[in-house]
Amino acid sequence: MATLKAFKGWRPPVAIVKDLASRPYDVLDSDEARLEAAGNPHSLLHVIKPEIDLAADIDHYAPEVYSKAKENFDLFKTNGWLKQDENDFLYIYAQTMNGKTQYGIVGCASVEDYMNNVIKKHELTRPDKEEDRMKHVRITNANMEPVFFTYPAEKELDAIVSSFVNNNNPEYDFVTDDGFGHHFWVISDEVIINKIVGIFENIPSTYVADGHHRTAAAALVGNEKKAANPKHTGKEEYNYFLAVHFPDNQLTIIDYNRVVKDLNGLSKTAFIDRLTSGFEVVNKGSEIYKPSHLHEYSMYLDGEWYALTAKNGTYDDNDPIGVLDVTILTHQVLEPILGIDDLRRSKRIDFVGGIRGLGELKKRVDSGEMQVAFALYPVSMAQLIHIADTGNIMPPKTTWFEPKLRSGLIIHTLD
Repeated sequence: MATLKAFKGWRPPVAIVKDLASRPYDVLDSDEARLEAAGNPHSLLHVIKPEIDLAADIDHYAPEVYSKAKENFDLFKTNGWLKQDENDFLYIYAQTMNGKTQYGIVGCASVEDYMNNVIKKHELTRPDKEEDRMKHVRITNANMEPVFFTYPAEKELDAIVSSFVNNNNPEYDFVTDDGFGHHFWVISDEVIINKIVGIFENIPSTYVADGHHRTAAAALVGNEKKAANPKHTGKEEYNYFLAVHFPDNQLTIIDYNRVVKDLNGLSKTAFIDRLTSGFEVVNKGSEIYKPSHLHEYSMYLDGEWYALTAKNGTYDDNDPIGVLDVTILTHQVLEPILGIDDLRRSKRIDFVGGIRGLGELKKRVDSGEMQVAFALYPVSMAQLIHIADTGNIMPPKTTWFEPKLRSGLIIHTLD
């Protein structure tokens, strides 16, 4: 059964929360982060992407980068930009996008639950990115950014959350430049906290929706600390990590697309000819074309968009992994035609969240940085949970959730 733990969160004063809250570390590159944090010393990007305060050409994995993260985190605490709550609380974090609001319960998840697969995963992680986040957790001794979990919706929990937000003013309530609303409540009532924790004890599993690398890093560092402590009791704060838990029926997955640097030595004509063995290929011209149903893709190549429809026999509707469009693309195109055998390690492929729009795919191909792009139809929450429940793993970068959690509203330290 799932563990949810109250904790003493580190939070910013109301006056600077909008300035301090930032986008997650993995949705913007260093140049974007540097620009976004310019003139704003409060931005948490100074802690989660500390290379922005160092030379532009520095190796992002250099020891100085992680040291800068700790230095900046300490500065935020010294300056009073982050203050720790005096008691163990739970929190509610709600987000509004396009008129729809989703409500998440903020608390600590259990390292043991992760290791025992009570917390279920649906994606593999990339070792280099996992190690990067582990170094960051080790040196800051904190979970700076929450992970995004989901759970099967519970009416009793929904009622508790609804009653609380309707009868209490939010601690934070602001709209970011992207138009998304962020609302945050502090639950200090022990009766309500115990009720919520007790309900979670009857939930068989929770699921990593977004943030697999952060989840793995937090759990593995917790395990390291356990192994290094001869007086370990299981009650130490490092046994837990920061998570926001949303009911599954409030979430929406959007597309997660692919861009590839080259055609693996093939000409455009030869590449398209190879595609026709597994797809119906239709040239859609120069206007952006978006896939409208499962097993349809859009491809951008040499200034033109194409509709690719997977042929019968290229997928298995009875296989929870084989039916996924990401699997079909991998097995029919990326591996056999483009020669990309390991999506987690290959430097020839990159992944673009659908929130950036298909125009971002066009931009990256037209710039010459990439040669071909593929847009996919998004998977469903039902598919995600079924895959996790059956012990299967999606290919990397299959799901994109929006809105993203803002980092900096709450931080969890490991001591």
